[in-house]
Amino acid sequence: MISKIDLAAAHIRQCLAQTTKRPLFVGLQGPQGSGKSYLCARLPEALAPIRTAVLSIDDLYLPHAELVRVAREHPSNKLLAGRGQPGTHDVELGVRTFEALSKADGEASLPVFDKSLHGGEGDRVKSIEVQLPLDVVVVEGWCMGFYPLSNAALDAANAPMEVREINEFLKEYASKWYPFFSAFIQIAPDPPGQYHLVYKWRLEQEHHMKSRNGGVGMSDDQVKGFVDRYIPGYVFFGRGVQDGGDGLTPPWISRGLQLVVDENRDVVQSSTF
Repeated sequence: MISKIDLAAAHIRQCLAQTTKRPLFVGLQGPQGSGKSYLCARLPEALAPIRTAVLSIDDLYLPHAELVRVAREHPSNKLLAGRGQPGTHDVELGVRTFEALSKADGEASLPVFDKSLHGGEGDRVKSIEVQLPLDVVVVEGWCMGFYPLSNAALDAANAPMEVREINEFLKEYASKWYPFFSAFIQIAPDPPGQYHLVYKWRLEQEHHMKSRNGGVGMSDDQVKGFVDRYIPGYVFFGRGVQDGGDGLTPPWISRGLQLVVDENRDVVQSSTF
């Protein structure tokens, strides 16, 4: 059985060999608990001596005061009641960070968001400096690569107003972030589109964390409620990674890799797109 790490590293090497652009920006998308963080933590070593930096879009969340403002301005949208959804990230910070990581020398700052602050609502903390130049930048996130849909597509899917508001926020991600990216890796549950495993994986994560910190964390019901807020994103926008949306084509098409994983997160199928 070939591991996610080996498959992802081979894909990145292949994409790197096909372009002279440095660094190569690689998007990584997968649902909560699917192994994104584990993969990213091991990719720099697997790719060595290729100079690699990894970043989570979780570290691009708005500061706490701004998250509170977003929730207050959208009181009827439970999807925006806390961090997580498109609309709760600092898009301009992302642009500045990607531009800084693209430079040929010096240092660049990677933002850091501490989810434990403010009773679990989170806030920014001191950034981390990385040495330039880089060969590869991997940016992971549960909604990385999601594309906004046209009004006609939203109407055809009977999308609720909550989802339509998220759709508006996604337009900025597609126009400002995605042009940086030339390659992509998507982790999908088996079968793709079935997200019952997300609840199982996220619950396992919480139980593992609580076993190590003396039991501090969410209850099982709270974990379910937490994941509930993300499912609409997968349902309405998840295909955008491969299909784009609203007339837009992802810049990573022909350099995408999908890894389908079973409930143990082992790869059962891989394909390119």
